[in-house]
Amino acid sequence: MSDNVEVITTGGRDEQRRQQLITALLQQPSLEKAAKSAGMSAVTAWRITKTPTFQEEYRQARREAFGQAMAQLQQASSAAASTLLTVMTDTKNPPAVRVRAAECILQHATASFESEELAARVDLIERWMRQRIGEQEMLQPKGLLSK
Repeated sequence: MSDNVEVITTGGRDEQRRQQLITALLQQPSLEKAAKSAGMSAVTAWRITKTPTFQEEYRQARREAFGQAMAQLQQASSAAASTLLTVMTDTKNPPAVRVRAAECILQHATASFESEELAARVDLIERWMRQRIGEQEMLQPKGLLSK
């Protein structure tokens, strides 16, 4: 029974060290600085980073951090658009500045339009595929399609 307690404790310690290193890596510019911040040697940190469990947990943490950063940018996009429009329409600004703001607006509007068009096309393809797969599943039990 004491063996089980030891295994649980060791597993918890390993998990805690991985999480400390992940947090440090998200905040520090290098593995060496992250290791120091997490209170471990660079060699230990390097060994931990080579484990599949760490690599998956670190990828997930990076995805979550990136998602949060993107959410912040999306929240600020309205203010950014207003700033570009203000710069573009303010006749007191030099023409080159106004033209650059207009170019930015057009580039982003085009990218947004293309993204919406692509999403609509993907949606159409996905609906078509679901319909085709559904038809095949309906036909297979009746012996109408051969494998």
